[in-house]
Amino acid sequence: MLKTLGAQIKEFKKDSLLTPVFMIGEVIMETIIPLLMASIIDDGVNGNGGSGDMNHIYLIGVLMLLSALLSLTFGILGGQFGSRASAGFARNLRKAMYENIQTFSFSNIDKFSTSGLVTRLTTDVTNMQNAYQMILRMCMRAPASLICAMAMSFMISPRLASIYLVAVLVLGCVLALIVTQATKHFTQAFPKYDALNESVQENVSAIRVVKAYVREDYEVEKFKTASNNIYKIFCKAEGIVVWNGPVMNLTVYTCILLISWIGAHMIVQESLTTGQLMSMLTYCMNILMSLMMLSMIFVMITMSVASARRICEVLEEKADLTNPQEPVREVKDGSIRFDNVSFSYKKDARESVLKDVNLEIKSGETIGIIGGTGSAKSSLVNLISRLYDVTEGKLLVGGVDVKDYDCEELRNQVAVVLQNNVLFSGTILENLRWGDKEATEEECRHACELACADEFIQKMPDGYNTYIEQGGTNVSGGQKQRLCIARALLKKPKILILDDSTSAVDTATDARIRKAFAESIPGTTKLIIAQRISSVEHADKIIVMNDGQVMGFAPHEELLETNEIYREVYDAQMSGSGDFDEKAG
Repeated sequence: MLKTLGAQIKEFKKDSLLTPVFMIGEVIMETIIPLLMASIIDDGVNGNGGSGDMNHIYLIGVLMLLSALLSLTFGILGGQFGSRASAGFARNLRKAMYENIQTFSFSNIDKFSTSGLVTRLTTDVTNMQNAYQMILRMCMRAPASLICAMAMSFMISPRLASIYLVAVLVLGCVLALIVTQATKHFTQAFPKYDALNESVQENVSAIRVVKAYVREDYEVEKFKTASNNIYKIFCKAEGIVVWNGPVMNLTVYTCILLISWIGAHMIVQESLTTGQLMSMLTYCMNILMSLMMLSMIFVMITMSVASARRICEVLEEKADLTNPQEPVREVKDGSIRFDNVSFSYKKDARESVLKDVNLEIKSGETIGIIGGTGSAKSSLVNLISRLYDVTEGKLLVGGVDVKDYDCEELRNQVAVVLQNNVLFSGTILENLRWGDKEATEEECRHACELACADEFIQKMPDGYNTYIEQGGTNVSGGQKQRLCIARALLKKPKILILDDSTSAVDTATDARIRKAFAESIPGTTKLIIAQRISSVEHADKIIVMNDGQVMGFAPHEELLETNEIYREVYDAQMSGSGDFDEKAG
């Protein structure tokens, strides 16, 4: 874990090394000041037989001022370098996590919830940033101050310094107990943050559904419950941590009383000077405050350990799908062959999602795919672009096993329009250029014409420069689908997969899109998943899926004669009242 996190310090190593150096310099200057103060009292105020020595007071006063200025300077520089190092460390952590997430396959992403990844990138990284800054500054300052103050105390009076030693041992044990108990509660808090973020994300992304079903009160109550869970845990943790204050005050005042009492007797016996007693009291505060800082450091580090583990889980996660040593970088054509393919999302699953699938699709064919909900239609096409790997058997694209391709090259030749269409905040042109970042406006317009999107874009005030809100909330479902189809067409793929991506358009528009595909991209293999038989009946062949198995693979007319499942679906749809839009041409 330390190696993984340490690799993210990178260009901030210099800042990370300079910070503790300046913090030690600050401590040394602070340690010198009580000695100079003792010299002023003993040799300046009480010097020359009690008449005082102003020259000595001035000289030592100047030295005290210089020490204070140096201490201040070192403290400022330590804070500046420490802040830069910790902020840079946090930046590198976020960047490394985000870059690694981009390499994840779907199976990797399935291991982490979206809200969990958001918490890791925000709350957990912030905890690591605060902890790292505290380690560089306080974790170096507190022990150094404790050791220096203790050493100077023993030099002045071993008898009085032994009081510190006992106090440190007692206070250390008590603070260790407090930290141990508080840590249990802090560790429990982070999974609760995931639940809170999940509640917020789910509510915001589905706000229209929430309002449509008048579930605002339910969502507020759910958020309140998640928030209260975090509140209760932190109340318990802070309720334990606050004992630091009373225990520290009791120890400090006990030490002050004992040192004052014993020190006064030693002054009377002339075994201790007044200035030395003042120094001892100052060192007393330094030692005990160092312990207080150490206790808070332990709490922060303990909190950050839980965050560090969660961050390392993401950084150390390796993509399940990797390129072979010498990958194939050219997809010859759009032919597809499933050879005894079985697939399950989890390796230890009892039952496969896809079972012994055998299919052969020629390049340029239009293939329809129908089946009931849960029949594994989407799972079938997800294997083609290697979003998942097959569990058994082989899947070949262009005559080559998909595992032998370079993943980027394969996916560049397979355009997928998923069920859940996603548009990003930006103009329509910017969204379309996800398909081809070098596409001209004319090429974008042509793709939109094929997808029947140009007609509604032209009616928008800014045309192709119209701004799309996050998630495409300012366009309808059908418009969003057509924009996503146009985006996929700009890739000029060898295989085009439409996963129920015309469900929100009317039958006539659906027919025009299919006609445009047939005329404009005849060499592209087209796989169309649909619920309406009218969307696939003109395909070269139709795959009938049921419970993860291929129950039929033939043209429309042949399936009507030979496939009972297909015939039942066809009869059910044809006997209905039909669509409310105009009849498809």
